Amino acid sequence: MDSQNKNIRNFVIIAHIDHGKSTLADRFLEMTGTVDANKMKPQYLDKMDLERERGITIKLKPVRMDYKEYILNLVDTPGHVDFSYEVSRALEAVEGAVLLVDASKGIQAQTLANLELAKQQNLVIIPAVNKIDLPQAETEKTLQELANLLNIDKDGILKISGKTGENVERVLERVVNEVPPPSQNLSSADIEAGKALRALIFDSEYDAFKGVIAYVRVVDGEIKTNQKIKLMASGAVTFAKEVGYFKPGFSKQDKIFAGEIGYIATGIKEPGLVGVGDTITVDDPTKQDVQPLPGYKEAKPMVFASLYPEDTDDFDILKDALAKLKLSDPSFIFEQETQEALGRGFRCGFLGTLHAEILSERLRREFGLILIISSPSVVYKIKNNKDKEIFIYSAADWPEQTYIKSSEEPWTQLEIIIPLAYLGGVSDIIKNLRGNYIETKYLTNEKLILIYEMPLNEIITNFYERLKGASKGYASMNYKIISYRPSVLVKLEILIAGQKEEAFSKIVPEEKAFQEGKAIVEKLKEVLPAQQFSVALQAIVGGKVIARETIGARRKDVTGYLYGGDYTRKRKLLEKQKKGKKLLKAKGTVNIPPKVFLEVFRGQ
Repeated sequence: MDSQNKNIRNFVIIAHIDHGKSTLADRFLEMTGTVDANKMKPQYLDKMDLERERGITIKLKPVRMDYKEYILNLVDTPGHVDFSYEVSRALEAVEGAVLLVDASKGIQAQTLANLELAKQQNLVIIPAVNKIDLPQAETEKTLQELANLLNIDKDGILKISGKTGENVERVLERVVNEVPPPSQNLSSADIEAGKALRALIFDSEYDAFKGVIAYVRVVDGEIKTNQKIKLMASGAVTFAKEVGYFKPGFSKQDKIFAGEIGYIATGIKEPGLVGVGDTITVDDPTKQDVQPLPGYKEAKPMVFASLYPEDTDDFDILKDALAKLKLSDPSFIFEQETQEALGRGFRCGFLGTLHAEILSERLRREFGLILIISSPSVVYKIKNNKDKEIFIYSAADWPEQTYIKSSEEPWTQLEIIIPLAYLGGVSDIIKNLRGNYIETKYLTNEKLILIYEMPLNEIITNFYERLKGASKGYASMNYKIISYRPSVLVKLEILIAGQKEEAFSKIVPEEKAFQEGKAIVEKLKEVLPAQQFSVALQAIVGGKVIARETIGARRKDVTGYLYGGDYTRKRKLLEKQKKGKKLLKAKGTVNIPPKVFLEVFRGQ
């Protein structure tokens, strides 16, 4: 082991959503003096307003801390299933993981999922039960749950409070003593001789002055400021304009070396040239034998929605914004598409509906874009009359029913963890969905794992919120795609005042078309502003109206200024108003505010 990295420890905090990762990271920053006490604030590493408002971590956050004689590189990770790709990338940059479990909620779905990811990377696991200060904490029960899961004695599990700081320093001591220092293939002599640099890009962001800033784990060699470097996958050659550490902001250094987590400002202004998983090395023709690092499995989005700028002149701004967001969120994909009714836009793929909602909100806040958002859809597969398989990413791609020979939809294996007391409420939700019960496992005598096979479409349509509601917040879920299975599918279209609104179209199982159509027109009646004329809202399948609602006309009191006199004066005014509204109804169009698209998106 080279002396320069024997005191380095690289680790992550992994947990289910809202189990206290960010608060624990705050205590680490305080104890190590990384952030001045006067500048400290809750959820310090969560920089986005969205993260603070929702109380969730969306982006992984690296930070370098000095603890005694050790250098601790922490990567704080998200806990929601939609951001699991963030977690998987962080795990490949470290050697250890603090597994955090809320004492009041116990083991939940992402606890299991993230633990499995950490085991696949052979990371050292340091278990800790958090929030022991809460009045409703069930510390001993949670300790036993976690001990059973890890097959260890519960005395080996830390009992901490990220809020009060109780026993938090013991976590850092365990990290120092149990997480191994990073290994490297090159000795100091090799580095001095200029042997090959290899650095793995695990995240990135865009800066108007420095270009793309790559977040890297240096695996071999060292990288210096102004050194000529090459990105092995894209072939891009550039100079390292700046290198440094996260303290937690950018802290410029002369060089960073093997075993360290840091950043490289590439100066590259084309976001597509810098990809997560790429290997950075020196640009030296004599070093042709350098092998790229394994990188990451590519994320496979299964939920798609189309984004269109309300102002068509904003198309290029949207294109540039999506490219920049992809740097910091490589799990989503986008490609240009055109629809007659909406103009030019982009079909985007996400890991889930929360992921889609967060990204659309970031586009609004960070780039000032007002968007039209289509209904979310999963990827369907059809076979046409010529036996050709076609993947369908949005309702706009759905062909006429006469051209479809068969159709399939993606199915998942769904795991739900619930306390036994809420089994009835959760079962009531699931029985109304298309799914197959597989088995029940017992985590403890009071906590179950329910396993189902279910169409992905059933899960993305507000299922998580309903599950939380039925269990008073105690249930959690995780899922993975298992296969495509046959299903009779149809295209549901929505007409507003006789005009088809393609953004609200969606693909649905035939047996649920009425239920889905009725839900959309009822939601539109609730959120669409009233007009000067009555507006018909219709759900249509195959040209047949299956559900309808009407928004009444906004009325003006045209007789208010009259007093006394013959009633026929009022009658004439009312008849004139009626005739005008009839004319408006025949010729008028409905302008749909962008917030309506988002409200319908959330309500599905």
